Amino acid sequence: MSRIGKKPIQILENVEVKIDDRKVTVKGPKGELFQEIPEGILVIKENDKIIVSSEKKSKKNSALWGLIRVLLQNQVIGVSSGFEKKLEMRGIGYRASLLNDKNENILKLEVGFSHPVEVKIPLQISLVVEKNIINISGIDKQKIGEFAAKIRKIRPPEPYKGKGIRYLGEFVRKKAGKKVASTG
Repeated sequence: MSRIGKKPIQILENVEVKIDDRKVTVKGPKGELFQEIPEGILVIKENDKIIVSSEKKSKKNSALWGLIRVLLQNQVIGVSSGFEKKLEMRGIGYRASLLNDKNENILKLEVGFSHPVEVKIPLQISLVVEKNIINISGIDKQKIGEFAAKIRKIRPPEPYKGKGIRYLGEFVRKKAGKKVASTG
């Protein structure tokens, strides 16, 4: 039985939810998101709440029940206030800049390689670069998390000097380097 799935989702003011057969549309001041509902899961709108339930009791439906409830909750929050993740770059000469090339936004990273790394920014995501902090924001929590992980994967923090790209506030445990043995 899903504990998360049992909780109703509070629809915030200025957020509009529309349920059509197997598709839920969430519309708010920041944008519009869609969610496909798998077979075996029921989504009902009552007054200012969304209730998610399972038609049959099976292991698969129990897992999907909680998942769909959380995805819908994230969409309601996303279209009303949005989400953001911050990445921090540590290292000498590490830089990030935004480029606009042929109606495509590109993030250019200089992170210690012999060449700059360019990453295309998805449409629903906005990026702000301030010194060594990259601020990723948008309405879709999943896309923001995936994009932040993609950027971090380019140069993850290494444990000896701590250089690399990390989430803001992430703690990287440092290792001791090689010890110099004295010959006597």
